[in-house]
Formats: sequence, C-alpha cells, structure tokens
Amino acid sequence: MRKIVASLYISLDGVVEDPRWTFQFISDEQMAYKLEELKSADALLLGHTTYNEFAATWPGMREQAGEYGEMMHNYPKYVASSSLTNPEWNNTTILKENLDERIAELKQQPGKDILVFGSPTLIQSLTEQDLIDEYRLMTFPVLLGKGKRLFQEGHEKKVLEHASTHTFDSGVTVLTYRPAK
Repeated sequence: MRKIVASLYISLDGVVEDPRWTFQFISDEQMAYKLEELKSADALLLGHTTYNEFAATWPGMREQAGEYGEMMHNYPKYVASSSLTNPEWNNTTILKENLDERIAELKQQPGKDILVFGSPTLIQSLTEQDLIDEYRLMTFPVLLGKGKRLFQEGHEKKVLEHASTHTFDSGVTVLTYRPAK
C-alpha cells in the first residue's frame, strides 16, 4: 500500500507559509535530499493554494531544475479543491468531494509514496481524518514571529512516534514522524 507523506518547510516557531525565508539555508546537501524524497514518490497531492503557486512556477523551471523539475512537471498531481475548475498544469486531477474516499483509493493503487508538499490546510484536514502515514518536517533554524502555523488551537490530540532525524550542515533538520500505533 502506498503512503501519504506530508513534507513541509517549517520554522522553529511552527510557521509553514511563504517559504521564501528558507532560501538562505539552501545547500547542495539539502537539494540532494529533496531529489531523493521526490524519487521515492510517484505522485503529488496538493491543496488549491500550493497547487496554484507550483503551477505558476514549476512548468517554467523544468530546464533550470533538471531532473527534479521534470519529475515535478510529469508526476500525476491530485488537487484537493472544491473551486478549481480548469487546471492547466500537466497531469492534474481535481479531487472535489469525498476526499477521504479518493485518497484511500489512491493509496490502494500500485505505486510509490504520494507526497503532500506544503498545503498546510490540506494537511490539517488529512490529519483529522488519519490519512497521513508520515510527516517530514524540514525544520529551519529561524524564528519568524508570525505567519500561518501548521496546527492551530482546537485540533484533536494526535500522538506521533519519531521515525528519524536528518541534520544538514546548514543547521536545517528533517524530523520524521509517523502516527503512533
């Protein structure tokens, strides 16, 4: 069975929006990690906002981003959106309703992991429905003070178990967690 893997950039104080604050930490080591992460998957699951941002950027970066850019462009993309009507990015399918059922179906199909990049609102919804199999939080050594947090007050308590930690020379750390059994 395929896994749904939530992969996010997050500040030490929990901010997950507008990742321009991560640029100062970019390294070859980190880019190699993200390439291997993408290779371990064969599909993307995105929220409407993240999809729009990616669709405006990635098709024009295919040559510049090389293999990573080609994979981003060619992988099947599933977008959780009740309002998106005319997706223009290659290989895009809109999931308008019955999201939990549609994702359960995707997980049953043969293939590799399905990555959820960014998309904090979608991740919140998937977490509430116990549909995320793994959280990969690329944690940056920066305090932003304000911005959208991954989880707001009012979410049901979820216990996770630590799966791994990967630290880059830049001080960026990937913390990987899975739902506790």
